[in-house]
Amino acid sequence: MPILVNGELIDDSVVSEEMAAMRPRYEEAMSDMDPLEREIQLKDWARENVIERTLLRQVAMRDPELACGGEGEEEVAQRIQRLFHRITSSVPLPKPKEISEYYRKHKHEMRTPELVHAAHIVKNIDEENTEEQALAAITKIQEQLDAGADFFEVADEHSDCPGGGGDLGWFPRGQMVEEFEEVVFALQPGERSGIFRTAFGYHIAYVIDRRPEGIAEFPDVRDRIEALLLEQKRQQAVESYLDELRAKADVQIIKSA
Repeated sequence: MPILVNGELIDDSVVSEEMAAMRPRYEEAMSDMDPLEREIQLKDWARENVIERTLLRQVAMRDPELACGGEGEEEVAQRIQRLFHRITSSVPLPKPKEISEYYRKHKHEMRTPELVHAAHIVKNIDEENTEEQALAAITKIQEQLDAGADFFEVADEHSDCPGGGGDLGWFPRGQMVEEFEEVVFALQPGERSGIFRTAFGYHIAYVIDRRPEGIAEFPDVRDRIEALLLEQKRQQAVESYLDELRAKADVQIIKSA
């Protein structure tokens, strides 16, 4: 059934297209519903999405302050984006108390995997360096380290991946190649590995620190919580704006004769 939104006719095919786009995400969530009821619910949601999108477009196209030249799809999208910015620009940042309270209530959800902070020295095996050359070079480096040379200084001077003392930062399992992880996750803070091989070449690794799996500390997730709460506030502002538009709009569903 077509829809009239403030006098603008929206063909039923637009709602059908919206249903098709929404279906993969919502069908699983509504799997326990009767198939007919599920289809009716999906169509209702799709229709509301189309109505809200139409209302936003109508406002964006009427407001000269949102103009960006032309009325093509890209220009309309830019106008709507500017409208969203206007709606959300005055949303205040979450207060420190809101952030800490969210952490208190949800910290059991904020688990962190086992992490390792490691550095490495690598001699690559590639078109310019044979396996024998790489192994000979890394062996000389190991001799320097065994003699007391500073790992980070040697990494900057001799590694094929220099800079920052070879520091790789913090990482969980699954981020590095398997051969590398097998070595570094077996080391304790302050321990250095022997020479080992990966698909990239020969390495020597040094573990700076480790963190066991557990609940993330508040300072580590504070910025993430702040961003989450801010996005929620912005979404609420948009929803309130849409509610106001919807309440004032003249929306008619044209039923077939």
